[in-house]
Amino acid sequence: MFIWVFHRVTGLLMILFLGLKFLTSFFLMTRDKKPDWALALHTSPVIDVVLIICVVYHALYGLRTVIMDMGFKKEKLLFWLFTALATALTVAMLVIYFTRDY
Repeated sequence: MFIWVFHRVTGLLMILFLGLKFLTSFFLMTRDKKPDWALALHTSPVIDVVLIICVVYHALYGLRTVIMDMGFKKEKLLFWLFTALATALTVAMLVIYFTRDY
């Protein structure tokens, strides 16, 4: 039940934050004077971190659901395997995000 709710919540958060990113991009690319609120939201590391976490967990838990739908019965093993994989992948992506040089 936890994964079902978490998968839905991460999907909604991705829609919300990606929509916010697109909206702020629009304001930053079409205006002569860039709004401060759009610049602050678009360059916010908090939004980027939440997006990274949501995308990784949503993708891997979705893959877990597909594997279970194909007939794999060990649900608890898949939960721990995909949670560990998602955590490792998230940490690696966050390290790359915070140590980039551009």
